[in-house]
Amino acid sequence: MSTDGGKVLLVKIQLHDGRYHGAPEWPPSPARVFQALVAGAGLSGPLRDRDTEALRWMEQLENPPLIVVPRAWLGQRVKFYMPNNDLDHVAGDPRRVASIRTAEKFFHPRLFDRHIPFLYAWVLDEREEQAPHMRTIGLLATRLYQFGRGLDMAWAEAQVMSRDRFEDVLTRHPGSLYRPSSTGVGRTLTCPTTGSLHSIQARFRAYRERFRPGDAREQDTILVQPPKAMFRAVMYDSPPIRYLFELNAQPDAAVARWPLSRASQLVETARDRAADRLRRAFPDRLHEIERHLIGRKAEGADAAPPTSRVRIVPLPSIGHQHADHLIRRVLIEVPTECTLHADDVRWAFSGLGLVDQTTGEELGVILTPTGDDRMLAHYGIGDPVGHRVWRTVIPAALPESARRRRIDPARIREEAKGGEERVAEQARAAQAVTTALRHAGVRAQIHEVRVQREPFSGNGERVEAFSPGTRFPKERLWHVEVVFEEPVAGPLILGDGRFLGLGLMAPDEAPTAVHAFEVVNGLVGSADSLGIARALRRAVMARVQRHLGPGTPLPRYFTGHERDGTPAQAGHAHLFYAFDTVASRLLVIAPHAVERRAAHSWERAHLRELDAALAGFNELRAGSSGRLDVRSAGIAPERDPLFAPSRQWQSGTPYQVTRHAKKAGAEAALSADVRAECRRNGLPEPEVTVLDAHGVPGTGLTGRVRLDFAVSVAGPLLLGRSRHLGGGLFTTTSR
Repeated sequence: MSTDGGKVLLVKIQLHDGRYHGAPEWPPSPARVFQALVAGAGLSGPLRDRDTEALRWMEQLENPPLIVVPRAWLGQRVKFYMPNNDLDHVAGDPRRVASIRTAEKFFHPRLFDRHIPFLYAWVLDEREEQAPHMRTIGLLATRLYQFGRGLDMAWAEAQVMSRDRFEDVLTRHPGSLYRPSSTGVGRTLTCPTTGSLHSIQARFRAYRERFRPGDAREQDTILVQPPKAMFRAVMYDSPPIRYLFELNAQPDAAVARWPLSRASQLVETARDRAADRLRRAFPDRLHEIERHLIGRKAEGADAAPPTSRVRIVPLPSIGHQHADHLIRRVLIEVPTECTLHADDVRWAFSGLGLVDQTTGEELGVILTPTGDDRMLAHYGIGDPVGHRVWRTVIPAALPESARRRRIDPARIREEAKGGEERVAEQARAAQAVTTALRHAGVRAQIHEVRVQREPFSGNGERVEAFSPGTRFPKERLWHVEVVFEEPVAGPLILGDGRFLGLGLMAPDEAPTAVHAFEVVNGLVGSADSLGIARALRRAVMARVQRHLGPGTPLPRYFTGHERDGTPAQAGHAHLFYAFDTVASRLLVIAPHAVERRAAHSWERAHLRELDAALAGFNELRAGSSGRLDVRSAGIAPERDPLFAPSRQWQSGTPYQVTRHAKKAGAEAALSADVRAECRRNGLPEPEVTVLDAHGVPGTGLTGRVRLDFAVSVAGPLLLGRSRHLGGGLFTTTSR
């Protein structure tokens, strides 16, 4: 959203309970907000004149509101039985109402954090700003008492603020943002329009008179349905229209290759040539071409907001360790808010010949439409699940605050930077990345940001190579890695140069092998590691089931059981669940990480589902161990005592033998079982020192041991019969 001038009318609604029953739509439509305001205004009688005038002003606002709602999930479906409103069948005796309780009604609420409000923001043009009406809407909001169905009790407030302040509100809100679209496909929501208030009043009057007597020959009463309220349908979150082009060399039409470091020049050349085509074809639309394609202010008018600008994205060849990162394709994105017709934009780029910006010489390269869109998957485009880890392929141009201090090449030794200065520069750049992500419309919570000048892949290029020919000095360019708390869908492009070919990011397609969650509050007494691991398993399965949809069988990968309920057989990989008692954290570990191998393709698919299912996981109900508040935590494998290589390991949780050796004492049986388990898991056979060994009724022989290997072994080490629930979890002795 542009922050140039203007006001925003913001209606903030909070529900008393973290449940919303207004199925089936989500998010709740702006029409529901309007109806709730009307209901609150009319609670004490007919609407006052000033209330009517304010509501009519509101229904005539041209731009539908932006919507921000808490992140929600479907709760349990509940069936209620109720009378079918036909007492005549029981002679009008209310004492016999149970005999006609045949009507069924299902409630399937959405659940969310009740402390997070719903936001509806109307961005006002200056001609729409009417202070008296805006004040009246603020008063009406205080009278709102329900939102959704009648049992969704709520309260609200409304205020008028600047667009800059509203941007700050958006930044702090942890929910999901929905933007209206003028065309395209997306979520269809109803919004108030001219005549909505009149139609609601007409429906109310008709509802009071819905029962009418029949004609003289009949004694029956006729039920007349009241007319529906009138609203307009608006598309929300409609994706942009995308066109993919190949660079073809002339005259043989072979695929051309453009240097990675000159990505910005490619974008500017293609953009300017396409704009020339459009200007010649549509001389009466020069203003729109300048605003939506070039992005400049024309004749003093405001530039188009970023959400309505055509975006030209150069796509380097990636996806394999030997990919050369040269540019062979260009993606054109036309937002649904753009006033230029998508077909006209496609025509402007089709067959477009590229020229040298300095000399005007033809380069012998043209843009040709292509249907081969396989490369898009490497940039997360079209992937509904998304990815948590993203890295720049083309460096991002960050704001001036992230600029590094320039060192004079002639005074390198005298002006060399110390460690503290480098850390401070990187901290400023990391902070600038969070701002750049907000400007790019990314609202996912950030877990970690890393910045550097070097590329993240061997065939990439340092940031200095991208500066020549652009308006960005090399000190403002950074390669960026972002780890999000939840998966984010592509494409992801950030920074001040995101419309000039800079800041293109690609997801790390390697699956997340370990999910760690730190327990921040709620742990009661001494932790029952096995009980907490069981609770974690139940929670993960429930979240995966919700992600896959009701009725979809849970794969063995998550449950550890076959379809018939029997435990999975040996060799059938499934997740490990553990509780690290020392660091007080929950762990969900992929089997390939424990077995020290690469993940199979089907495992990677399940891990993507796991990523999506664990997004927003912040609470675990662990029975007698408490109601745990958790948050996602990072892991540093080279330093973490559960994962760092070491020659000596010690039991963190009790080891349970897989079988009890006959004719052997407890310590000898435990030692022999540990050595055999190490061999089965492909580990070197260690020297085992038994620290404790005892029998547990109903469980068998358990104990704690120390393992001494001849060579360093990397974690995680999970051994023994109960290892899939965190038993036999080992830690380095340096902990």
